[in-house]
Amino acid sequence: MPRTRKSTPRPVSGRKASDAVDRQLARYREMRDFAVTAEPAGGHSSQGSSGALPFVIQKHAATRLHYDFRLGWNGVLKSWAVTKGPSYNPADKRLAVEVEDHPMEYGGFEGAIPKGQYGGGTVMVWDHGTWEPHGDFDAGLKSGRLKFALHGEKLKGNWTLIRMGGKAASESKPNWLLIKEHDSFERGPDAAPITEEAPDSVITGRDLDQIASAEDHVWNSNRPESSDGGKEQSASQRLRSELRAKKKAEPPALPGEAAELLRELPKEKLKDFVPPQLAVQVAAPPKGPEWFHELKLDGYRIQIHVEQAAGAGAGSSGINGRSVRLFTRSGLDWTARMPKIASEAAELPVKSALLDGEVVVLSAGGATSFADLQAAFQQGKRAPLTYFAFDLLHLDGHNLRSLPLEKRKEVLRDLLAAADTESLRYSEHLRVDGREMLRKACELGAEGLVSKLAAGQYISGRSREWLKIKCIRQQEFVIGGYTPPKTGSRGIGALLLGYYDKGKLVYAGRTGTGFPQATQKAMLPMLEKLHREKMPFAEVPRAAQKDARWVAPDLVGQVAFSTWTRDGMVRQAAFKGLREDKPAKEVRREEPADDVPETSAQKPAASPSGGKKPSDASPRSIDAHKSRDASHRSTTSHKSRAASRQLADPPPDDDPIDIGTVRLTKPEKIMDQDSGLTKRDLAAFYLGVADAMLPYVSGRPLSLLRCPDGSGKPCFFQKHIGPGLPEGVGEVEVPNPKTGDAEQYVSISGARGLAGLAQMGVLEVHPWGSRNEDLEHPDQVIFDLDPDPELAWPVLAAAAFTLRDGLKQIGLEPFVKSTGGKGLHVAAPIEPEHLWEEIKSFAQAFARLVESSDPQLYLTRMTKSARKGKIYIDYLRNQRGATAVAPYSPRARSGAPVALPLSWNELRGERPAQFRAKDFDSWKRRLQRDPWARYGASRRSLDAAVMESIIQSAKG
Repeated sequence: MPRTRKSTPRPVSGRKASDAVDRQLARYREMRDFAVTAEPAGGHSSQGSSGALPFVIQKHAATRLHYDFRLGWNGVLKSWAVTKGPSYNPADKRLAVEVEDHPMEYGGFEGAIPKGQYGGGTVMVWDHGTWEPHGDFDAGLKSGRLKFALHGEKLKGNWTLIRMGGKAASESKPNWLLIKEHDSFERGPDAAPITEEAPDSVITGRDLDQIASAEDHVWNSNRPESSDGGKEQSASQRLRSELRAKKKAEPPALPGEAAELLRELPKEKLKDFVPPQLAVQVAAPPKGPEWFHELKLDGYRIQIHVEQAAGAGAGSSGINGRSVRLFTRSGLDWTARMPKIASEAAELPVKSALLDGEVVVLSAGGATSFADLQAAFQQGKRAPLTYFAFDLLHLDGHNLRSLPLEKRKEVLRDLLAAADTESLRYSEHLRVDGREMLRKACELGAEGLVSKLAAGQYISGRSREWLKIKCIRQQEFVIGGYTPPKTGSRGIGALLLGYYDKGKLVYAGRTGTGFPQATQKAMLPMLEKLHREKMPFAEVPRAAQKDARWVAPDLVGQVAFSTWTRDGMVRQAAFKGLREDKPAKEVRREEPADDVPETSAQKPAASPSGGKKPSDASPRSIDAHKSRDASHRSTTSHKSRAASRQLADPPPDDDPIDIGTVRLTKPEKIMDQDSGLTKRDLAAFYLGVADAMLPYVSGRPLSLLRCPDGSGKPCFFQKHIGPGLPEGVGEVEVPNPKTGDAEQYVSISGARGLAGLAQMGVLEVHPWGSRNEDLEHPDQVIFDLDPDPELAWPVLAAAAFTLRDGLKQIGLEPFVKSTGGKGLHVAAPIEPEHLWEEIKSFAQAFARLVESSDPQLYLTRMTKSARKGKIYIDYLRNQRGATAVAPYSPRARSGAPVALPLSWNELRGERPAQFRAKDFDSWKRRLQRDPWARYGASRRSLDAAVMESIIQSAKG
């Protein structure tokens, strides 16, 4: 279809051009202080009609990571903030929020925008190049539909921006959708996202961390140089240098209210270490307005000690005239392991302080990962550490521990807000229904809650004024032995766990998951060094002693598990990481205590200011407290903010239920409007087909199509491990061949994990063509026959028979299945003897030979415009990382049809009827005569000479 005429910027010159640019940049300039930020104010030159139109995409790590999409037009950069970045998959409709026009010079900016400035954070030039509009661009801006071509280094081809209607159209910043058009550059849903494939700067090759840590601001333009050859220092750079020098020279100043409060508190010298207050585990949160509820963080408990450098002790960090020490919960000095946190703590406006909190690693979604934290400490992996402070015990020579928690947190919040630090954040709390907050926290993937008495003093040791409630059971265990892998290879098959009771190490079972290759590589030498002949446990069942290798009980591991069995063993345990901050002798079995009463029996403690109750000392209502909170810069995690927002909604009248061993929330939620399929139905379907489906999905990396609101709403693929996965859904470590880093992919091993996918809203399951234990050698060859909808069924069926006959001729045993749509899959199981690249080359050659046999019918190119009247043979599912929909998987289409194994005889005659997940009861008898029952037993070797012959034939 021919394109409409292209438009060019209106040629404007002289004073009119200057004024036009100034008008367009007025909003941009109002929002920035150019004496502080190095961003350009913008000149007055207009992009002439004779020059190529520039575009730039800047990766911007501000409050949230996003991509700034900018098209040069009439002297400015028209700009949109794209939350997830551009995608080559036309099915991805990426939200693009229209923002103020930026100056043309901004297209070369790469560096840091200072905190406190609009858009504060790190900016990377992720892609740049030229672009051309299709049609009248100015008219498209008005109508809300822009079509254009990009000629960048990462983005190419035709794209569309469409302004959204409805509520989105009335937003102060209009919402658009950025969509890739169908052309030769498009990619399928299983292809690696371009944002992951090419994550670094197109100018300097640096990543965001390298840009953030650098002192310079890099520009893709010529900058004035001084006479000595160095870059001329800008006025803003000089101003920042002066401000930094002034800040260091000035004495620290506390926020006004804190300074006033200190006069009424007892003085003390900063203690070397204060034993922490610990929480009692309970089964359910307490009720009543006197309780604060905080999200439970999965990290290391750390005390931060800050004081004047004159009092510095050995091993302390001397920064800005202050010494900083960081202690674990047991008093170990870990200052050297967290230099950035220590450096930012030295910037606090205090003479001395003692903060209590948790060090975590945050994922992009805001969850905390103990495994990532452990990798950062023990394996040296780069991961930003964040310290969430939840208590303040000492300030400027005064003891705050006798103050009510509510007052201590007020001072702490003001202190951190005044410091404006990046790695030090305030741990928010909510004063709401604890049970409802726990439910929301668990849905968001948090570990649980910590509920604290608002009027409570800080008391070292375990206290019922602090209560912890977990979404899943998780505690420390002593490692007393291990078993090697069943394959006979060197490594760890399972860890043998225990805890101390009355001086004896009690055996508590084992865990065989959660330690990928990198973890094993780090742990195995430790275990071998601790080898001992004698069993450290008081008693171990005989069956559990088989192949056991005993070790001295010195290592402590963090383990998640579903429950305790009747005989005292952990059930479905998963290793999370080693704990270096807790001695083995302190590990006990943790059991939830009885629920606390709705109101605390403890009377409020007297205030140090003269006997007033804590409520009198802090007379503001909770609403006023929240109002003041809102006036400060938010420092809580994404997860905490999300929990706060969701708690404002009333709980649904839809109680959780158990389907088999799977816990479902909102079981009656509709997952497919057309068939009426509910989440309960989906879980029952997965359980019903488990025996037939698991051979094709168990023990493989998976890509899951999640549709949280059902098949008619937006869906997304998930292949990496994330927060909130249900029990039974595990992980497998997949090396990234480009970076060398290991990535954690979703994997399942049994019916529990398969049914758990229903809780995640998974409507499609796409496995790899290789197994976890041998990722680099596929065990199947698969071809996707995608016909033009106008082609008759007998034509498609004949094509499947053509592929079958060809595969049989080279000694393979092919099988066929419907895709749940208009196409068919022809698959042949093979022995895992060849690398992915070899299988891909063979599959490509085989498909091209079929194409050459009837080029009027078959096509092997992806171009959709060329598929009219043809069958596209997709061989690209035979490459590393590609997937194909699993046998018996539902599809996220109207009616939720199933990708169903077929017998070859079913291809003769009329097209086989589609089967829906909702109607499983009416066709489940089909499983008794499963046409793929012998799939695994039909695996054949693919002869290398035959493969090479086919490849050469295709070339000829």
